[in-house]
Amino acid sequence: MTKAADDLRDQVDLALRSRVTLIILVTPEEERGQHLVREVCGRWNPPRQCVTWDNVEGFSSIIGTPFSVPSRDPLTALDDMQKTDEQAVIVLRDFHEFWNNPTVKRKLRNYAQKFRYSRRSIIIITPSARIPEEIRDESVLLHVPPPSGQELEQELDLLVRSSGVENSLTPLGREKLIQGALGMSLNQARRSFSRAIVLHGRIDDRNIDEVVAEKKNILSNNEALEFSSGTEGPENVGGLFSLKEWLKLRERAFTREARDYGLPSPKGIALIGIPGTGKSLTAKMIAGLWRLPLLRLDVGALFGSYVGESEERTRRALRLAEAISPCVLWIDEIEKAFSFGNGDGGTGQRVFASILTWMQDKTAPCFVVATANDISALPPELLRKGRFDEIFFLDLPGYSERKEIYRVHLRKRKCLPDGFDLDLLSKASDGYVGAEIEQTVIDAMYRGFNQDMRAITTDDLLLALQAQVPLSISQREVVESLRRWLQEGRAVPASATESRETNGSGRIRLDPVGKNS
Repeated sequence: MTKAADDLRDQVDLALRSRVTLIILVTPEEERGQHLVREVCGRWNPPRQCVTWDNVEGFSSIIGTPFSVPSRDPLTALDDMQKTDEQAVIVLRDFHEFWNNPTVKRKLRNYAQKFRYSRRSIIIITPSARIPEEIRDESVLLHVPPPSGQELEQELDLLVRSSGVENSLTPLGREKLIQGALGMSLNQARRSFSRAIVLHGRIDDRNIDEVVAEKKNILSNNEALEFSSGTEGPENVGGLFSLKEWLKLRERAFTREARDYGLPSPKGIALIGIPGTGKSLTAKMIAGLWRLPLLRLDVGALFGSYVGESEERTRRALRLAEAISPCVLWIDEIEKAFSFGNGDGGTGQRVFASILTWMQDKTAPCFVVATANDISALPPELLRKGRFDEIFFLDLPGYSERKEIYRVHLRKRKCLPDGFDLDLLSKASDGYVGAEIEQTVIDAMYRGFNQDMRAITTDDLLLALQAQVPLSISQREVVESLRRWLQEGRAVPASATESRETNGSGRIRLDPVGKNS
């Protein structure tokens, strides 16, 4: 048994001993929830009677005194509960379908109050935590955590034994396979393992990618989380040498050796700076460097139209991220997510507070990467110590960084960097961000492609540069404001400090601390 599962069993047992008469178990896995209740009832001496009800089968007993009554109407079923033992636990399945019936709600509350004197308890298993306010006041709400790695291992072993296939998993492959299934329900993991076995007729390290691919498909049904492989490596990100060094020092931070040494898991970083400097690319690079799954949190998708839906989506997304951990959780353009107004009944503030509290208190190894372009829209409490390990500022790339960015994008597009005058190009692109340099390479290639698909030259790149107006010109005031923020010492530069070059173009040139050259 895992600690999370043990803790939940103890909470259910304590609620029953405390004569709580209405317990809501929130989980999409009805079988796991019911199994948990049966285990708790079996602990008692003597075991407590445990019966289940749904609107197809009526009542049936799963432990203790037999009880079989074909009551399929919810109102009749609530009355028939009185025929059970004095200390019975009644598990109602699919009962959330009747929340909108005022008579059902009223009768449920009546029995929840009456059962305090008979020690009966009602447990409702539901996939959603959207509980009517009248019911919420009468009940204890408990969330069933997703299956742990230990539960998934047990399911895998059971499946291998029952199918009789050859098990050729290496110890590392077994660990990776189970890690790939984290975040799935037990049924989803079972189907994923079975599919891999059927495809290969055995279970081995080849199945890892298939299980991970299956998890991507499953997560695509989540409203707010998007699963990504995080395949970008440091070699695909030009510049940002200081940030890369910081990340490499923590490359083994999520290993057992780090825990044994006494190191805590890193909490996360905030990447703030000028648009186009590689913040989103860096989030993908971190997942690739650390070989961790990358989850992108779409905060806009957290907001729903029903009362309590936004908060429930937030909790579900964060619980899923914890279940998949260790992972990288990427919150892109976080300032847009938290620029809430006053016309949403306080929903934005509650979602914001939930995320902040989770970032502060989380113990699961979820490394948060939050990116932002507009620091003025960020609330002060987001950037205070404890939320992030470090706040990095991504500035306009310096001379050597621009050379590296040219190398990255020329190699990416099958051009040999040694065939270009990178020194000249780097000087000519002073004040350009990485995204603009990438676009320069693309524009030059279009020129070559439309001229009999010839190879591009340094002159093509220079012409493409001259046709652009960089952000350092078009958004001069914004860039200066952002760099003054860095000068005030509020963040760590992601790049090594170097002097700015003069390219003779007359365009604005700023030094690394935000002053005009």
